[in-house]
Amino acid sequence: MRIRKGDQIIITKGKDRGRKGKVLKSFPRDGKILLEGLNMKKMHRKPRKQGEKGQIVGIPSPIDVSKIKLVCPKCGKPTRVGYRIEGENKTRVCKKCGGEV
Repeated sequence: MRIRKGDQIIITKGKDRGRKGKVLKSFPRDGKILLEGLNMKKMHRKPRKQGEKGQIVGIPSPIDVSKIKLVCPKCGKPTRVGYRIEGENKTRVCKKCGGEV
């Protein structure tokens, strides 16, 4: 998978389209990523102690990798990711500006 933890991304499809965020965790086997504060789902939480009230809490849920694009740190534009192989080193590069990601 071309997206890693800590990358800045932009969502291209869905209810959060156009919003930027940071990758918290990636799930390469499923092809999904978890974003900070985006793609929130509501969860009803029961009261734990006596006298406490139940509440509705928002938790982030994973989003498919096909619905996001990486934001290049050099040019600041949403881009695809390519690879440059030099000897044994394999680095990710921006497809728009050619800069290292």
